[in-house]
Amino acid sequence: MTTNIIETPNGRVAVVHSDVPIVTDAQTALDLAVTLFYGHGCRNIALNKAAINEDFFILSTGVAGEIAQKLVNYRYRLAIVGDFSGYTSRPLHDYIYECNRGRHLYFVGDEQAAIEKLGGV
Repeated sequence: MTTNIIETPNGRVAVVHSDVPIVTDAQTALDLAVTLFYGHGCRNIALNKAAINEDFFILSTGVAGEIAQKLVNYRYRLAIVGDFSGYTSRPLHDYIYECNRGRHLYFVGDEQAAIEKLGGV
């Protein structure tokens, strides 16, 4: 896992990259968020798609909702970076659309878009 801290006009963004899943459920997501907050002062996290367990993208598992709710409750914001076009689930595409209209969870194609969403650039 690598972490880069980006300073933006609206606070720091932690850009986290991992080739293996480090977020598998709500507790591991919160553990990561708390570690980044206490270590770097970041409430905004950009995380590559490979760092999240694939169950997140199967909405019927409830993992996505649990993670989103936990992060929102503790005032963290998350941008997931990757290509989501390979998913054929209509509910997942609707979820991505709705999240991108909100203020807490985003699905973006690249790290620059994540930094812009999270940092208000």
